[in-house]
Amino acid sequence: MNPLFENIKVIAFDADDTLWSNEPYFRHAELEFERLITPYAKGAMILEELFSTEMSNMALLGYGAKAFTISMVETAIRISNHQVPNLVITEIVNVGKSLLEMPMEPLDGVVETLTYLNNQGYKLVVATKGERRDQTNKLHRSGLEMYFSFVEVMQDKLENEYFRMLDILKVFPSEFVMVGNSFKSDIIPVLSIGAYGIHIPFEITWKHEMAQSFRHPNLTEISSFSELKKHF
Repeated sequence: MNPLFENIKVIAFDADDTLWSNEPYFRHAELEFERLITPYAKGAMILEELFSTEMSNMALLGYGAKAFTISMVETAIRISNHQVPNLVITEIVNVGKSLLEMPMEPLDGVVETLTYLNNQGYKLVVATKGERRDQTNKLHRSGLEMYFSFVEVMQDKLENEYFRMLDILKVFPSEFVMVGNSFKSDIIPVLSIGAYGIHIPFEITWKHEMAQSFRHPNLTEISSFSELKKHF
């Protein structure tokens, strides 16, 4: 037991790229989009244009496969000067829809560690962001539903969203720890409200989620999911 966590009652987990792999599928989808639109977008920086569209749409559409698909279609039409054929638009939509059915295999050590933490008596929750149906379907496909007593799908992972979740769970920040791969979404806002964060790096980080690492008394960094067992 890590003395830092002796008062913890709730352990929350990010979903994408913490419990299962997600970003590699989106990277593959981006490359498919680039392949499809290249003949109609001479000289365009296609992936940069796509990212710019995603950021412009973020406030309205949020995160997830559906928002990503709309941004791909919008980008294709814009950078092709409305010349992209309907058949290619259909293929782009199918690329986006494939993200809604991608396999959700738990990452190494996840099942064994969640089983251990449940047996230790902790309340385990999922705290993710995106479109609710998409995220809950991912959880169902992963086979991990049984380990969690609560699932929170946020519009964005901001301080007020975490405070709202803690209020629902009826715990103080000092009794809460968040486990995730993103410093920007999973760590920084949690530390800002006086709770604890455990960072587990993933092989790929979406550009929007990139943030510099840092030190903080309430922050613990580990290299694998299984290492959680050493701290609880």
